[in-house]
Amino acid sequence: MFDVVALGELLIDFTPAGTSAAGMRLFEQNPGGAPANVLTALSNLGMRTAFIGKVGADMHGDFLRQVLAEKNIDTSGLLRDGAAFTTLAFVGLNDSGERSFSFARRPGADTCLRPDELPRGILSRCGIFHFGSLSLTDEPARSATLEAIKTARAAGALVSYDPNYRPPLWENEAAAARMMRSVIGSVDLIKISGEELPLLTGEDDREKGARILLDQGVSCVVVTLGKRGADALTRKCAAYVPAPEVPVLDTTGAGDAFWGGFLYKLLQAGRPPADLTRRQLAACNTFANAVASLCVRKRGAIPAMPTLAEVTAFMEKRFSC
Repeated sequence: MFDVVALGELLIDFTPAGTSAAGMRLFEQNPGGAPANVLTALSNLGMRTAFIGKVGADMHGDFLRQVLAEKNIDTSGLLRDGAAFTTLAFVGLNDSGERSFSFARRPGADTCLRPDELPRGILSRCGIFHFGSLSLTDEPARSATLEAIKTARAAGALVSYDPNYRPPLWENEAAAARMMRSVIGSVDLIKISGEELPLLTGEDDREKGARILLDQGVSCVVVTLGKRGADALTRKCAAYVPAPEVPVLDTTGAGDAFWGGFLYKLLQAGRPPADLTRRQLAACNTFANAVASLCVRKRGAIPAMPTLAEVTAFMEKRFSC
């Protein structure tokens, strides 16, 4: 039995790493991909995790498989595709550590996962199934994702969704909004940024947007606000928690770190998300903010995910002051 299984993109984040002696920009090879980032956060916290997806039969794909294995993430559902290259993302960082992206993904191996390749045994043995919108951009991965959701739900798993809007990967904003909205009725938990909320709901107001998602059947909506923290809402209660002030080196993977922390505390609570008390919801949000705050102090996504001991020490220090 797995605590969390995730499906989607596993890729290389090439992140800025200074300049060469000739003055040319240098990039560092960092393992990434939002679903894999979430699993790494969870695995570092002691959860049993498994990844489903595809990489190319190339040096980057082999590297990524090794990284997941080293993080104790089950890779039996990770396939190699000899006809497509492992997806690459080149990350730009501004002076405040905020990111921009350029993708090499036409196609990337992650978009080539077929429904008939799904490891149904893994999908039928998980507490939470997590996916993001990047696996909805192209076929056959789109159909594979929809089939995975159906299989996991039929087995009794909670379904977690991260819209994770990346404009360069969609034909246009309208197409992205239509597809990203299409799965909401099958989702129990959603993490959505303040910038993505209008795209999925038509509302800028956090509470109104969250209520629209709750009315469509989502049990728990979490609106992340970057350095301002996050709002968590169910039909019964809401809990806003500000983020701790920390020095920021790189925000890559911060949202995924947050969500890994949130899902960890949700699993620890041992009750359906719709039934969380306000205190439990706030505890999930507080812990998630701590995990994200530790992530942004290091470069990269997967390499920056903190351990449970690090999060515990950070929270003890913060709340003892």
